[in-house]
Amino acid sequence: MTKLVIQEVAIIRQSRENEWQIFCNLLRREFETTRLEKVSQNFLYVSTEKGSRRYGMKAGTDDFRKTNASGQGYQPLLFGVSCVVISAKQQVVTIKLTFKKGDERTFIYAFSKNE
Repeated sequence: MTKLVIQEVAIIRQSRENEWQIFCNLLRREFETTRLEKVSQNFLYVSTEKGSRRYGMKAGTDDFRKTNASGQGYQPLLFGVSCVVISAKQQVVTIKLTFKKGDERTFIYAFSKNE
């Protein structure tokens, strides 16, 4: 029984790791073709060819999402999130996520200075 529980925990841990890697890869790909606008009220704003996009966690939800600049539309990128702190120093953005299960992760991205 103990062996089975240990195997199950390992599978869950691996699944969370895979989910995090997919999330990081997705953000990197999306940010490669954007320009940093600002970080405001714990949301990240970027410019794309199709307009501005906003990334962050809306109050009362448990997901990190992408929307248009005014918060409309809904594209969840990561679920089970309890807290997000987004900061920027020059062109480097740091996104710290705390999950409902208690684990924490940090995503750091340096936007290109090309405009």
